[in-house]
Amino acid sequence: MLGVGRQASADEIRKAYRKLAKQYHPDRNQGNKSAEDRFKAVSAAFDIVGDEEKRKRFDRGEIDADGNERMSGFGRGGNPFGNGGGGGPFGGRTGGYRGQGGGSGNFDDIGDIFADLFGQGGGGSRGRAPRAQKGRDIRYRLTVDFLEAARGATKRVSLPDGKTIDVNIPEGLRDGQTLRLRGRGNPGSYGGPAGDVFVEVSVRSHPHFKADGDDLTIDVPVTLKEAILGSKVEIPTPGGAVAIRVPANTSSGTTFRLRGKGLKNNKKGTHGDLLARTRIVLPEEPDAALEAFVKDWQGKQADPREQLMREAS
Repeated sequence: MLGVGRQASADEIRKAYRKLAKQYHPDRNQGNKSAEDRFKAVSAAFDIVGDEEKRKRFDRGEIDADGNERMSGFGRGGNPFGNGGGGGPFGGRTGGYRGQGGGSGNFDDIGDIFADLFGQGGGGSRGRAPRAQKGRDIRYRLTVDFLEAARGATKRVSLPDGKTIDVNIPEGLRDGQTLRLRGRGNPGSYGGPAGDVFVEVSVRSHPHFKADGDDLTIDVPVTLKEAILGSKVEIPTPGGAVAIRVPANTSSGTTFRLRGKGLKNNKKGTHGDLLARTRIVLPEEPDAALEAFVKDWQGKQADPREQLMREAS
């Protein structure tokens, strides 16, 4: 069965088993009943000849080719060395093999055989029905726009295996967070559950909104007239435009706090604030009337840089 001679060394037996186990393992031959039976037969054979004590007991006729106890003689169970009236692990006919077996060999490195087959150590069960295994996980990187992450969105992505899935971006997702889609990965084996999909999300920066924890900041341009006389101005938020009242005589840098208009904190179930900071913008083209007014203006104003110079010197 293993294709080695009666006097084969333990190393030769191990190599022969490794080769055949890889060739006929059900994971590589899904739906192939013949290969599955062959894998079981190879496993059962290795269970006998791979264990020094079992091999001696078989030679003495104490157990049959399936490892079962018997009272006397070899019977029709078959000699594992392939001679006599039966077949067995070393290359004869399969004889009385019934597709069962068990136990484990005496080799210290037996685990690496299954590591090669499954991609992990200690898998598999020789001669028994394969154990249910979870499918492999899939990892994917996704980049979304700032407002998609702030508001929430659905993105359709194509995974490396060609499968297309919809990824729900929750409101308030932050840069670098990972989404887990349970059961959307590769299918499991032998009734095992499917793996998961892990989506690591990168969030693009926004030209105006800046995140500071759960809060957002934004600069709001206002005209000189709006700042001097006061006005109602419209500003954007992730949830849509809102209007704020800019009082008369508002300076650049004045900050207005809009509570609950920032990013959603999914752990707390709350929203941060939006901090809108005014920025006075003069006309793009020179205005003769404005220039004449400023030149003739007789108002008094303290030096706006006095405190800066005093505190920074």
